[in-house]
Amino acid sequence: MKKAVFGIGIAIAASLLVTLPASVFSAFVLAAPAPQFGRSSKEEKTRLLTGKVLDSGENPLPNAVVYLTNTHTRTVKTYIVGVDGTFRFPALQPSIDYELYAQYNNRKSGTKTVSQFDDRSQVYISLKINTK
Repeated sequence: MKKAVFGIGIAIAASLLVTLPASVFSAFVLAAPAPQFGRSSKEEKTRLLTGKVLDSGENPLPNAVVYLTNTHTRTVKTYIVGVDGTFRFPALQPSIDYELYAQYNNRKSGTKTVSQFDDRSQVYISLKINTK
């Protein structure tokens, strides 16, 4: 029963479109929703933050700890880098600012910010620590 009613509704709508003048049809086209400026409403995109912790000689600092702070909630995530000094924070919300810094043997890098206005889906940041 539902299929028959649905089929009749499509047939009526199709016949109306055929018989309507072009000026009336264009009014329907103009009533379409506005685009959302690059964001897909079907899926929420996330951001990937990667980088390296280096000393002043551009050498990786294994076992350094990277601190990532969500500036909205003030929650902190940490990452202990491996031998190559790399870190990785996946699935970050693009609508939130994040601050990050690294620490190695009681020495700290400068703090860097990943801004919500930066529209890159993948961000790479090097954090340098003066070990001398």
